[in-house]
Amino acid sequence: MLTEATDRPDLAVTRVRHPLKLRGGLVTRVNPVTPHLIRVTVCGEDLRDFDSASFDDHVKVFFPAPGAEKPVLPTLGPDGPVVVPGAPRPIARDFTPRRFDRRAGELDLEFVLHEAGPATSWAAQAQVGQTLSVGGPRGSMIIPVSFDWHLLVGDDTALPAIARRLEELPSSARAIVVAEVADSSAHIEFQSHADLQVIWCDRAGSPGAGLVSAVRSLPALPAGEGYAWAAAESASVRELRAHFVNERGLPKSRIRAAAYWKRGEQAVHEVLND
Repeated sequence: MLTEATDRPDLAVTRVRHPLKLRGGLVTRVNPVTPHLIRVTVCGEDLRDFDSASFDDHVKVFFPAPGAEKPVLPTLGPDGPVVVPGAPRPIARDFTPRRFDRRAGELDLEFVLHEAGPATSWAAQAQVGQTLSVGGPRGSMIIPVSFDWHLLVGDDTALPAIARRLEELPSSARAIVVAEVADSSAHIEFQSHADLQVIWCDRAGSPGAGLVSAVRSLPALPAGEGYAWAAAESASVRELRAHFVNERGLPKSRIRAAAYWKRGEQAVHEVLND
């Protein structure tokens, strides 16, 4: 366990590691949240010891190849997945654990229906009774809920993490959400005890352009101790992080920025650090 130094122990960001394990389960529910977002519930005994300590954890979700019923899974060694020469390559993408019920052994994952790819193709046809496997999370970065304010910025792919975070925040916190989605039909109703302000940006041009513009247009950030979190396309998140540091004057220890995808590339998930 690692903890970032701070003069406020209750605001220390803590990193924890989890044993790496592959877990399988059966799809028990498939529910459309919006025309652009599908929630899939996976249930199984393998999930009883699943652990997700942070709202922006990510797991590897393994998908069947076209025409197959079950996914190809990697071989795990003491330090992680092992490449076996000649073996089929697993098809996997990173996703946020939206909700986990340990007693029921249930895990909710949410899939954005956007550019064609293995995750979108699978989610569009997901049915009860199908098999789905997940690996991880390998670790969690626990950002305390005791900050006075929380700025949460993201596109469609970040909605599960943002929604999960808002549900965790106490009534004493203030939360500002800036979210970019395809159009008004992709807006969701967030649940939170926090004092919540939501700014929706309906995509009108390049992905991320409206998001960056909306964040730049925000007035001065609230008083008190705060934390800025952002996840979206790589180029826009880099611009947002630079804006937080150079124009808003936020210390880098109070920012977490992640590229959840990158235009023109596949299977990108990267936390941005210097």
